[in-house]
Amino acid sequence: MEKSTGRLYWITGLSGAGKTTIGTALYEKLRESKNNVVIIDGDKLREAYGDAFGYGDEDRRKGALCNAKIAHILTEQGIDVVCCTISMYDSVRAWNRANNEKYTEIYLKVDMETLMKRDKKGLYSSCAENLVGVTMKMEEPKTPDVLVHNNGQEHVEDIVERILSKAKEGDGKQ
Repeated sequence: MEKSTGRLYWITGLSGAGKTTIGTALYEKLRESKNNVVIIDGDKLREAYGDAFGYGDEDRRKGALCNAKIAHILTEQGIDVVCCTISMYDSVRAWNRANNEKYTEIYLKVDMETLMKRDKKGLYSSCAENLVGVTMKMEEPKTPDVLVHNNGQEHVEDIVERILSKAKEGDGKQ
């Protein structure tokens, strides 16, 4: 029997971009037709890692690669993974592309004005140290499979359909 590989949906963007909201909607849509789907949220992974990684550049990079490797372990077992994480590093995204047979990269691009209005965690208003995109360099994805300008003009359901359509398109090329 041929081994089935799961798909990695890598949803990236700055804090407040809508990663968890869109990721959860994508996860729920995928679950309508299959059971072997998991969602991994960057904040939950950080919590699970405990104090293993700080918020400096090198720790963030190591944490992002750990997230990618955990997702890869699951996809190797035929599980689709929706991973919602800032992980703003070209090297991590390149690792994902090189190591996942089925990979869909989604970049949620949001202007700073919108991010500051959303600011659910109070990060932008607190002038937090090591804030990606503000006080820390952000490596913006250069070739995402799906680019979403998520300033609120597009419905979450429409974004999810666009992601699924792009993933299906990618399956046809393999």
